[in-house]
Amino acid sequence: MSRKLLGQALTAYSRKKILYIFGVCRAMKVFVSRRIPEKGIKMLEERYDVEVNPYDRVLTKEEIIEGAKDADALLCLLTDPIDRDVIDAGGKLRIISNYAVGYNNIDVEYASKKGILVTNTPGVLTETTADLTWALLTAIARRVVEGDKFMRDGKFGGWAPMLMLGTDLHKKTLGIVGMGKIGQAVARRAKGFDMKIIYYGRKRKSEVEREIGAEYVPLDALMRNSDYISLHVPLTHETKNMIDRKMLELMKPSAYIINTARGEVIDEPYLIEMLKNRRIRGAALDVFQGEPLNVNPALYELDNVVLAPHIGSASLETRTRMAVMAAQAVIDVLEGREPENRVN
Repeated sequence: MSRKLLGQALTAYSRKKILYIFGVCRAMKVFVSRRIPEKGIKMLEERYDVEVNPYDRVLTKEEIIEGAKDADALLCLLTDPIDRDVIDAGGKLRIISNYAVGYNNIDVEYASKKGILVTNTPGVLTETTADLTWALLTAIARRVVEGDKFMRDGKFGGWAPMLMLGTDLHKKTLGIVGMGKIGQAVARRAKGFDMKIIYYGRKRKSEVEREIGAEYVPLDALMRNSDYISLHVPLTHETKNMIDRKMLELMKPSAYIINTARGEVIDEPYLIEMLKNRRIRGAALDVFQGEPLNVNPALYELDNVVLAPHIGSASLETRTRMAVMAAQAVIDVLEGREPENRVN
């Protein structure tokens, strides 16, 4: 064998990270629960045996168990329930790498007890999600989706003084629930519209207040005084249903609510009731309580709500960076290094 061929063989050998277990040669296996951008997949395929969900859909729990049962690493999505059954089935698992910022789909406490590391992909989608928040906010305020349908239905008969009247953004009050990285990015964009910014969160953030000119207020005051309310909190026991009936009833009849956080943060059935009865002016939603398969059909009947299919991070650049981050976490753990974004 030539030196070149020998070098190629040794490189391939090292990249696959061959383990010798009782004299049997076994390449480490990574199960990916749904296809992600190719750059992340290739990073893993250069080193390990990689099995990727061949279907363009969310896997059932049984299918995830089947894929994870002999895997050393599981790269999963927010839509995958990684509970005790899945964790127990993955007896060789060393890492669960979640292709998302949130990780409420994973029983992190149980994974910790089993010695399995859990990672996520924070930070990388901050600006992209803030961009979408403003796309939704502008679309609902200026009735962009309604206007598009109006045009396509052939109803446009020319300019008219009362046609498709929307609501201004400039000089209005924006209430941000959750002043984390995404909330701050949304607030910075609001400065360009000369908006008053108020916020509520677990902690006051003096530096943010000085930088952006935001004012900290209690949640009920935020709901009562905002023209636009934008939600940016993770889903936890404390935030589940935090925008409940009582909070929704505090909103101005002229106000809008935008949710790019998690569907479960809002009392969605009561929000629908308020939208139907025009007790608030509108809503723009990227996330839903019943997603992906059981989105409340009543939402589709409303003309004062803009709906997006959970695309907060859906830019080519950001989704690729997420793939690289999730893949790198797998590589770090399987090669004995501490991953950058460990959550347990």
